This record gives sequence, structure tokens and C-alpha cells, in this order.
Amino acid sequence: MLHDADVNAPPGAPGAGMPVGARVDASRTPASAQRRRATGLRGVRRTVRKNGALLLMAAPALLLLLVLSYLPMAGLVIAFKDYRADQGVFGSAWVGLQNFAYLFSQDAWRITFNTLFMNALFIVTTLVVSLIVALLLNEIRDTGKWLAKFYQSALFFPFFISYVLISSFAFGILSSDTGLLDRVLTSVGLPSVDWYASPQYWPTILTIVNLWRTVGFYSIIYLAGIIAISPDYYEAARVDGATRWQQIRSITLPLIGPLITINVLLAIGRIFYADFGLFYQVTQNSGLLYSTTDVIDTYVFRSLTAIGDVGMAAAAGFYQAVVGFILVVLANWIVRRIDRERALF
Repeated sequence: MLHDADVNAPPGAPGAGMPVGARVDASRTPASAQRRRATGLRGVRRTVRKNGALLLMAAPALLLLLVLSYLPMAGLVIAFKDYRADQGVFGSAWVGLQNFAYLFSQDAWRITFNTLFMNALFIVTTLVVSLIVALLLNEIRDTGKWLAKFYQSALFFPFFISYVLISSFAFGILSSDTGLLDRVLTSVGLPSVDWYASPQYWPTILTIVNLWRTVGFYSIIYLAGIIAISPDYYEAARVDGATRWQQIRSITLPLIGPLITINVLLAIGRIFYADFGLFYQVTQNSGLLYSTTDVIDTYVFRSLTAIGDVGMAAAAGFYQAVVGFILVVLANWIVRRIDRERALF
């Protein structure tokens, strides 16, 4: 059965007098596709000419990201294989989900809870303390610039100290024989504590150590965001009679909100990745502390060094990456529901 003719097309126009179903979409012809490709290539060349210097500076970082982050993704297949060095990655026997079954053994829920709980504790405490320090540094920035720079340097310095040295400092303070803290306790008549055999204290101890090392780094980031705020906002608020706390609550915190959101989302993406040096070195790998300090990374490391199972270690890395990705997407979705402008993507 014939379709009705296209009576709306003007005389002489392509498709005039033709059945509606027989008209040709001009955007799908080979000539139009070639024009689109040419337009796209011109746009790429225009972008390269305009931002050539910036792209050149970004090239080493992009190459490093490709080599260290994307190319190794092919090695995820090891998580599903009984890896043998003499057989290679693709020659090793396929074992399916057997490596994941070993990972989710009787210790899986303990190490997963410890990892999530400790990292969540680190995220919250680091955010709160870093914001407080950044606000305090901003208050003294105009009154004494040399003093502000000294405080910034002093707070930032611990970020460059390795956990091997930090573990020595911690041992010098917490040792039950010669530790500084133990001597202080005994001098005031309190009983000494064997810290390396008392797991209940270590969530607090590790949180303090993590704050001491990282709060300077994040406070500088938030301070940079505060400095970027236009002074006109504060001048208008002072004219209206706003107190300093009201300025912080109504101007500073809302304007650095996107920066806070980005840092929190990035931290949530790494919530399944524990800081190995913190949990392994600072605790001296004490077996008596495993109930509160054993996390996925330290558990996999001990399993790998004890039995040499590369497949299980790859399965743990795959598990951490997938769950971390899901948490980032979920957290970003929640942020988008609350305020689209503050979402990461």
C-alpha cells in the first residue's frame, strides 16, 4: 500500500511529491557524514593550535596516567587465574572466582569493617580539623604574614615524613618500658598500659597520627580556597553588622563548599584502600592489635608474603576498585540530588 505524498514540501524541494516513507534523510548520506568528519577534524586542529602549550605540558602526566593506571588494567585477569610465573599471565590456569572465595574467608568481614570504619573516621576528623585550622590560619594571615607562613610550614612538614620514622616516634612515646607516655602515667600515680597489646586504644591512636600527618596538607588546600574568595563579600557583611562567626557560616563555608565536596568524594573513592604504612608500620604489625587495626591491605600483604598467592592479591585489588567506584558514583548521586552544582560529575 502506497503512503500519502508529502504535500508540505515546496515544489522543487528534495522529496516533494514523494511518499513520506520514501524520503531520504540528508543527514545520513555519505556526503553529510564526510562533512561532519571534516568539521570534527577542523575542531580538533583548532583546539590543538589554541591550547598547544597547555596540552604539551599535560602530555607527561597523561602519559604517566596511561602507563601506570590504564595499561595495567589488562592484569585484572590475574584475579581469575591461578597465576604461575613460568606460565605467564595468559597461560596460567583459569580458576574463576576461587581467588575471591579465599578473600571472603572468615576474616573478610573483620578486615572490611576495620577498613571502612577507620577510613570513615579519618575522612570526618580530617575534614573538620583541616577546616578549623584553615579558618584559624586565615584569621592571622593579615595580622602577621611571617607567623602565618611559619604555621603553614610547620603543619605541612609532617606530610613528608615517612611512616618508618613515624613508627619510631610512636614507639618512643608508647613503649611500655621506656615510653614517654608510660612514664607520665606512672609519675601521676596511674597504672602503665601495654599499648601494643591493647587493641581498644588504637582507633584513637591511629586517628591522632593520621591527623598529625595530613591535617597540614588539607588545611593548605582549604586555605587556598578561602583566599580566593572576593573580599567584597566580607566588606558587605561587615557593613550589615555581621559578626566574624556569621561571616564564616554564611560566606566562607558555602563558597568553599564545592572544594569540600570534591575532597570528600575523592576520599570516599579511596575508602577501601587503607594507608598501608599507617596500619603496618605504626602498629609494629602486632598480632595482638589485629582485631581493630587489621585492614584489607595488611591482610593481603601478609597472605601474599606467607603463601605467595598473586591471584588472591589481584582479586583484593579488583574488589577494592569496584567497590570504591560504586561508592563514588553513589556519593556523587546523593550530592547531585541535594545540589547539582556541587556534584563532581
